[in-house]
Amino acid sequence: MSAELRDRFFALSAGEATDEEVARYRSEVDATDTEPAAMLDGLSVSWHPTARHKSVRFVDAERIDADVRELFARPSEGAPHLAAVFVDPRELSFRTFENIVPLDHLFADVPLDLELAEPVELGPDAYALSLRLPDAARAGLERLDSLNLYVPPLNASSRGGERFIFHSALLAEALTKAVSAAMPEAVLDGFSHVNPVFRCNRFEPGDSNFHHHRDTPYYDAARGHVSRHTVLLYLTGGSADPALDLVGGPAVSEIEPLTCVIFDQRYEHEGAPYRDGRKVFLRTELVFSEPDVTHDPEIGALFSKACYWTGESVFAPELARHADAYYNQVAAAHWNGLTPGETDEPFVHKQFRGVHFLANGYDFWFPKSDTLSLAECAAITLLDYFNCKIGDTAFRDLCDTAVIEAEGADGTWIPAFLKAERAASPKSAEAVESVESAASSDSPNPSDSPNSPESQTPSPSQTPSPSQIPSHSPVSSFDKSAFFPDGEESDNVCCPFHDFGRFDATRFDEIVDLYERAQTFAKAHIMPAPVLMLGEDVVLDPEKFVIRGNQIHILGKEPLTPVNFAACWNSGGSPDNYIDVAATVGAAHFLVPPIVFSESDDCYHLQFDFFRNTWMVKHQQSTVPVPMIRRIDEGEAEELDEEEAYPWMDAVDPSLVTGGSDESARTPWWADESPLVAELYDHLAEREDYYDDEDDDGDDEDDEGHGDDG
Repeated sequence: MSAELRDRFFALSAGEATDEEVARYRSEVDATDTEPAAMLDGLSVSWHPTARHKSVRFVDAERIDADVRELFARPSEGAPHLAAVFVDPRELSFRTFENIVPLDHLFADVPLDLELAEPVELGPDAYALSLRLPDAARAGLERLDSLNLYVPPLNASSRGGERFIFHSALLAEALTKAVSAAMPEAVLDGFSHVNPVFRCNRFEPGDSNFHHHRDTPYYDAARGHVSRHTVLLYLTGGSADPALDLVGGPAVSEIEPLTCVIFDQRYEHEGAPYRDGRKVFLRTELVFSEPDVTHDPEIGALFSKACYWTGESVFAPELARHADAYYNQVAAAHWNGLTPGETDEPFVHKQFRGVHFLANGYDFWFPKSDTLSLAECAAITLLDYFNCKIGDTAFRDLCDTAVIEAEGADGTWIPAFLKAERAASPKSAEAVESVESAASSDSPNPSDSPNSPESQTPSPSQTPSPSQIPSHSPVSSFDKSAFFPDGEESDNVCCPFHDFGRFDATRFDEIVDLYERAQTFAKAHIMPAPVLMLGEDVVLDPEKFVIRGNQIHILGKEPLTPVNFAACWNSGGSPDNYIDVAATVGAAHFLVPPIVFSESDDCYHLQFDFFRNTWMVKHQQSTVPVPMIRRIDEGEAEELDEEEAYPWMDAVDPSLVTGGSDESARTPWWADESPLVAELYDHLAEREDYYDDEDDDGDDEDDEGHGDDG
């Protein structure tokens, strides 16, 4: 059934199905609720559509776990390296809104000798140029349309057609050379390169226009780069009335194939489908060095709101128009300063496990209470803005949400509103249940060492003490050191082979050594995290939320310290056969600017500007396995199959490993090529020297025992 759903999706996407067939298929999808097959970029993914996983995107198939990779379709004949995955749109955040497809391989063996003809000035700061290129390069560009990677755009409410986004450094480099050779010197002042991220757009006759809008400029604060000109490369030709309209400038009605239009991004513009035939074009931009760009906090605030409403529009489609309006207002403000926008501003009123708050993507208001600290307000704000996953559910899906339209943005009505809402709602039953459910969670109890005989595997008794369990607050403090009890002292036995019958894995020096190294690895990712997810519970580390003046600073990761290795092993398995997973902890790391706050008698008001020019914003949410030593018979260790031989090593997310990749972390513990082993045992040469010495000793013994009889 699932394979049929997968295959029918792509058959129906060809556009030849009747409305009745599509409706019947959607009904079947809505009735299908299966578990996701894998995780990618923090998103759960399925290999076929389900009631939750309805948004298709394309990823490099090698990034999918090998155990399930073959389940995912590869529907593009021209890009067989791409697999189609289905994601839950409710899990998206501004980091994952867009699906950028890697397509450099499409141009790897293509002669990209591109040449732009003498530019024709259409109007002030607007030019048309004809692109000349070899037949093979032209075929490569035209093949983009046949890849069938199109998806409905996020801003479908303001435009027609379809698009997909791809990255090609090779194509960008070739266009950079062509632009540098053709454009007027005045335009090229400070020119750096063509943006390697392209949007491939397709419109059919009868589609809606791409309505009036401004392109949001690309900006890279670290490099001092900003885009100033939009590039439209038309792969097909046609006519419309007009096909491209630059407001206050020229209008273009006839477009020849392979025409390149370059115009200043100050222009508001609109595009229409051709009267006859398909309209296909690429959009990118010219990027310039701009060291003198200044920062306007109000623009940053508006852009944060636009991104936030894009995510919230999954739940409330009426917010999409506000996101579009804000994006356009921001794009214009980059060149002309901010002008007054809409008089009515949307807010969302949310309730998360009994905590009420109001938000607009930049401002977050919380009612003051004895049970909610400022650090907890900051943690909830982070969880909401980045839409972090708690257990298997995205944060925004855990909230009761209502959209509120308010006249003006001064927020003077908000404290009274929150106070009234809090007074009207009883204590959240879910918050009470979270306390009771914590008693049966698999979080380790600090009083129970996972190395003790009684703690061979996680059990219901391995829970935090009552003082550590989240109580009336949905985000409580937690002592993270509880995950990392000290290992047992060594009993100085040699190995399972030489000490058969009295071997104790919890006291064997090499296993304890690996256990402590695994702890060091896990600590490096868990201890610096300001927020942890323990199953369905959310806890925070108060020491990572530092309040100075009117700012809340969120502290981040520390570098990992190197460790050494020397070992001996003969039989009875290997040390990592004995290292199991005691608990799985979701660690959320945030590299964000300080959170500005103010407070009144009734309310905390927090403000985030994640896109401030002086900040490169990063966020990582990962799952970190906490190690424990398991007690298995030395004979059993020799018989373990591949699926159960290295439980902790297998559980490590490859993205956590220095020098790692998206490939599985599963590898024999002695394999030098393993990035995880390299991180656990920094001095591999020392280990190799040790084994070389052991081999030499063994050779000497063989020489003594089996010499020449003569």
